[in-house]
Amino acid sequence: MRARYPDSDGFVDRNGAKVYYEVYENEGPTILLAQTWQTCHSRHWKMQIPYLSRHFRVVTYDPVGNGNSDRSSVVERYTTKEVIADAIAVLDATETESCVAAGLSMGGGLVTLFAAFHPERFDGIVPISPGHPWGIPLPDRESIPDQMFEPVSNPEGWEKYNLGHWRADWHDFVDFFFGQCTSDPHSTKLFDDMVGWALETTGEIIAMESGVEPSYDLDDLEQKVRSIDIPVLIIHGTEDRIINYESSVILQKMIPGAELVALDGSGHIPTGRYPVKVNHLIKEFVDRVYGIQRPQPAWARGHGRRRRVLYISSPIGLGHARRDLAIADELRKVHPDVEIDWLAQDPVTRVLEANGESIHPASRVMANESAHIEDESGEHDLAVFQALREMDEILLSNFMLFDEVIEAGQYDLVIGDESWEVDYHLHENPNLKKTSYAWMTDFVGYVPMPSRGEREAFVAADYNAEMISQIARYKRIRDKAIFVGHPEDIIDGTFGPDLPVIREWTEDNYDFAGYVTGFDPAALGAREELREELGYEEDERVCIVTVGGSGVGESLIRKVVEAYPTAKRAVSDLRMIVVTGPRIDPERLPQVEGIEYKSYVDRLYRHLSVADLAIVQGGLTTTMELTAAKTPFIYVPLRNHFEQNFHVRARLDRYGAGRHMEYEDMQPDNLAEAISNEIGRKVDYMDVETDGAAKAAAMIAELI
Repeated sequence: MRARYPDSDGFVDRNGAKVYYEVYENEGPTILLAQTWQTCHSRHWKMQIPYLSRHFRVVTYDPVGNGNSDRSSVVERYTTKEVIADAIAVLDATETESCVAAGLSMGGGLVTLFAAFHPERFDGIVPISPGHPWGIPLPDRESIPDQMFEPVSNPEGWEKYNLGHWRADWHDFVDFFFGQCTSDPHSTKLFDDMVGWALETTGEIIAMESGVEPSYDLDDLEQKVRSIDIPVLIIHGTEDRIINYESSVILQKMIPGAELVALDGSGHIPTGRYPVKVNHLIKEFVDRVYGIQRPQPAWARGHGRRRRVLYISSPIGLGHARRDLAIADELRKVHPDVEIDWLAQDPVTRVLEANGESIHPASRVMANESAHIEDESGEHDLAVFQALREMDEILLSNFMLFDEVIEAGQYDLVIGDESWEVDYHLHENPNLKKTSYAWMTDFVGYVPMPSRGEREAFVAADYNAEMISQIARYKRIRDKAIFVGHPEDIIDGTFGPDLPVIREWTEDNYDFAGYVTGFDPAALGAREELREELGYEEDERVCIVTVGGSGVGESLIRKVVEAYPTAKRAVSDLRMIVVTGPRIDPERLPQVEGIEYKSYVDRLYRHLSVADLAIVQGGLTTTMELTAAKTPFIYVPLRNHFEQNFHVRARLDRYGAGRHMEYEDMQPDNLAEAISNEIGRKVDYMDVETDGAAKAAAMIAELI
C-alpha cells in the first residue's frame, strides 16, 4: 500500500506517446517532482510525496519508457527537447501555471534545463545529485563515453555501462548499477526498489534513449544556465559513486545565488536513503521561495503546569493498546498530574476512546499500518518481515507527522511501544530528538523464515546490524529501553553471521519489566460468578475463537467454522463464540447453526479467563492473557510470521502454555480432535506476573 494515493491522475497524449501523471491536491503552491532516467518512474518519489503533499500541491509523472507511460520505439521521442516538452505538457494538463521543480540524478539536470529554457513556468528548482554537461567524471567512469557504444564481451564493473550489454543482459546491468547507486550502508530496501522499477522497462529502451544526440547547443545552454535568476537549491551526497559531488560545486558556481547542501557521507539517492533530511530541505526551500510563514498547527499547545506525555501505541495488534493503557494507569499513580495524549491509529483508537483517553488530533492523518499489513497477507500467511520492509513509506510518513507533533506540542516525554518509525528515524536523525524518549518492545531481532530463502536471511541480518550500529552510535536517543518480559523470554541464537548473541546484547541494552498483561486474573473474582455475569451457563463448555484486530485472521476463522459440526458431535455441550474483530465483517462468513459471531467484545480478557478453550493466532498478547488466566488454548501461528513462529512460540514453551498447531493440519477431523482433547483440560502453566505494568511505569516515571 501507499502512504498516500493521488487525488487525480491522467495521461497527456503528445507526439505519439502517452505520459502518465498524478496530482496530490493541496491549497498551497505546486511542487513538480520530475522524472529521472527511464530506469525508474515516479514511485522513486514515494518517500517525499506524503510529507510534501501535506504542505503543498504535488504533481508527479512517469517518463516515456517506464511506469504507466508508453514505451515508445521512436528514437527521437527520447531527446532532451521531447523530455522537456513532456514536463511542460504535464504542467498544462494539471493547470499548473508555475511551480517549484525537484529532480534526482538525470532529473536534477533536467530541472536545471527547465529553469534555463522555461523560466516563466518555474519559481525555483531543487536539483538533487544532478547530472549535467559540465560535470567532472569520477575516476572509474572516465572511459564510459568512449566505451558505452563499442562491443564488449564479459564486461566487469563499469564496462557494463554499455548499450550492447544492456540489450543482452539488462538484469545484470541493473544489479550492478543500482548497487553503485545505493552504496550507503544498509540500503537493501532501496536497492530492491530501484532494481524492481528498472525491470519494468527494458535494456532496449534505455539503450535507445541513451543513444540520442543532444538536442541543444552546449554554448547556448551554458549561457542560459548562467542566466538563471530564480532560487536554486542543489543537494548532493559527498560519497556519490554515480555523479561526482564536485560536479555540483561547479553547477553552484555557474548559477547566480544557487545554494549547495552537501550531505556528508551520502550516496547517489538521498531521497530514498535519507528522506527526512531531504524532505525538510525541500519544504524549507519552497517556503522561502513563496515567503510562506506557517502558523502553529491546530494541535500546538503551550507548556502548562502539568507534565505532558505523548504515547505512541503500535496498531499492529490490539494487545499493545491494552498493555499501554495499563502502563499509563500506573504512570498516573506515580505522577497524578501527568497529561497523556495518544498518537494512534484505528483500531487502537477504538480501545483508547472506550477508555476515555485523549487522542491527539494528528492521529486522523496517520497512514494506516494495519490496512497495509492486511494488504500484504494471504491465506493465514503473513511474511511480516517483508511486510514491514514494504511499509517504509508509510512509516516515514508517520514519522514526519510525529516530528511536527513534537515540534509543536512541547511534550516532556515520548513513550513508543514498538513505534518502529520513531525509533528508526530518530536514530537516523539524532538532531530531531527534542524530549525524553522511552522505547518498549516484546521482541528483539528480525529472524528470517527458512522458507523465504537466502535473500531474506541476508536482509534480516542487515537490518539487525543496522539497529545494533544505531544503538552503539546514538545510545542517548533511548533514555529508557524496556523489554516487556524477562531475559529468559529471548530466543537463542545470534542476530546473523558475525553479529552478537541476541539475548546477551538485549541484556546489555534493555531493562526488563516482566510481562504486562493489563489485568490481574485474581482481581476478576470467582470464576463461576464471572461466567454467570458474562452469560455463560454451567452446563456448557465455551470455546472462544479470536483473531485480533486485523483482517488476517479470516482464513483461520473459516477453518474453525468448517470443523465446528465435527467438534460439536465430539463435544455435545460445546458453545462456540467467534470474535471477528473490527476489520472482518461477520456477514461474509459462513452462517453455521451454533456459531455466534461478535465483531467486538469489551474487555475480552474477562471472557477468555472463564472460557473452557480458546483458539487463536500466535500473537503474544492474547496467548499470554490465556496463559495468565490458565485457560487451555490452541494457537496457530501465521505462516511466515517470524515473530509468532519464533519469538512468541519460544516464550509460550517457557511458560508451558498452549497447544501449537500448524495451519496445514487444521482439517476438520484433526481440529475437532484437538478441541475435544483440550477443552476444559486442567493446565499447569507457569504463573505470569501481575506487576509488569507498575515496573514499566516506574522506569518511565524517572524521565518526567
